[in-house]
Formats: sequence, C-alpha cells, structure tokens
Amino acid sequence: MAGPVALASGRTERARHDEAPLRLTRRGRVVLVLLAALVLVLAARVGVAVASGPGEPVEVRVHVVSSGETLWELAQGVAAPGEDLRDVVSGLVELNGLSSSGVQAGQKLLLPVEEG
Repeated sequence: MAGPVALASGRTERARHDEAPLRLTRRGRVVLVLLAALVLVLAARVGVAVASGPGEPVEVRVHVVSSGETLWELAQGVAAPGEDLRDVVSGLVELNGLSSSGVQAGQKLLLPVEEG
C-alpha cells in the first residue's frame, strides 16, 4: 500500500480524509436518540418533582363504600365545621385519584382521620 499522496495545496490525502465530516452508523444514531430521550425523561421528572413540593401529611383510614353511600355523604363525615363540602369532595377525589365523584359499593377509599 502506498503512503500518503501529496496534493497541490501541500496537504496529504490522509489529512483531507481526517477532516471529513462525522458520519454516524445506524447503531450510533440509535444510541444518540436513546440518550436524548433519557435526558428528556429525566428532565421531565425533575421538573415535576421541583414543581410540586411535598404537601402536609394527612393521616388516613381505609373505608369500604356501602351500597347507596355517596362521596358527598362521606365528605360530610370528614368535613370540619363550616368547611365547604365542595372543597372536601374535591380533596377526596384528588386523595383517591378518582376521575369523578361517583363511587361504587365495595370500593375502598382513603378518608382523612378526623382530628380531635
């Protein structure tokens, strides 16, 4: 095999080859995409953790819904005097990860323990 070939500019063929643009293989592109996705996922998780700070701890008990019982009735049982029941129901929906205020018999719900 012959050595580097001299060009008119004084550079060699090997030097020109060393300055070629970077070309990624298919595997390299896959790794790059996966790394970028990982960075985005981690950034999203950190953003959520930073955006939502810890709330006040709430002592809860498990309640099994009886036939005919409603979330509004349960809210009346745990609401503080003068507290708006709509806010209590909304809090129970959020605490239990419900999509609505409807409940079914046999469903287990977390209810805050009454203080006092």
